[in-house]
Amino acid sequence: MKKPLLITASLALVLVAAGCGTKDKAENTSAAADTTAASSGKVTKIVVGTGTGFPQVCFLDENGKLTGFDVELVREVDKRLPEYEFDLQTMEFSNLLLSLETKKIDFVAHEMEKNPEREQKYLFNSEPYAHWRNKIVVAKDNNSIQTLDDLAGKKVLTGATSAEAQILENYNKDHDKKIDIVYQSGTTNDTVAQITSGRVDATLAADFTLSLIDPQTKLKTVGDGLSEADILFVFRKDDPDSKKLSDAIDGALKDIKADGTLGKLSEQWLGGDFTADTSK
Repeated sequence: MKKPLLITASLALVLVAAGCGTKDKAENTSAAADTTAASSGKVTKIVVGTGTGFPQVCFLDENGKLTGFDVELVREVDKRLPEYEFDLQTMEFSNLLLSLETKKIDFVAHEMEKNPEREQKYLFNSEPYAHWRNKIVVAKDNNSIQTLDDLAGKKVLTGATSAEAQILENYNKDHDKKIDIVYQSGTTNDTVAQITSGRVDATLAADFTLSLIDPQTKLKTVGDGLSEADILFVFRKDDPDSKKLSDAIDGALKDIKADGTLGKLSEQWLGGDFTADTSK
């Protein structure tokens, strides 16, 4: 009579053990899921607006790949911000700020100079990644132009919505004799041909760009610097998400500067270190 009781007890023990095993497995699975959820924070997709017509800054190489100083810097920042995923989108330079305003993109990476006019409408991050000094650029044999006054009545090439265009437009607001501003398409790279052929008399450009657009040295810079400014990324103003993104990018940029990566990128793409205001 005791034998069936022993079998029943043994069976009960097996079932209890099996139940404990199932419970342990469930707890372990739940813990693993919690760990995964904790370690895989939400990744926010960010659309970055840039162009394709700025040699060595944002352009398509011989294989059709988007690259350049600003592009590779954005990719480096992206690597250091796991909470974000950057998607580079290209467009005409003149459309970048409008696309930012209409929320088609989340920030602009295109060597954007900070100036008072832009600062009224847009948010700039705080950590500069380059520094520009704008000058007048003319044909190498042109010795008649040294100042903005010398450009009055002459044709000057510039990109619409650019910082250089703002300099010319501000001059025209304050003077009776106007500069004839010729607005160039953001993807047209015929500046040298336009100036040397006499179709236009001059352009304005940042100090480092001349060697990029004029490798055969047919042009020269003249006169004193017209302006200088930090180069930053541009975001929507009065937007909490934009401010949070801007702050995160500033943190990454500080690290990129500190470990020498920013200077190396500038040397590689721009032919020198243009990442700081050396006059300070």
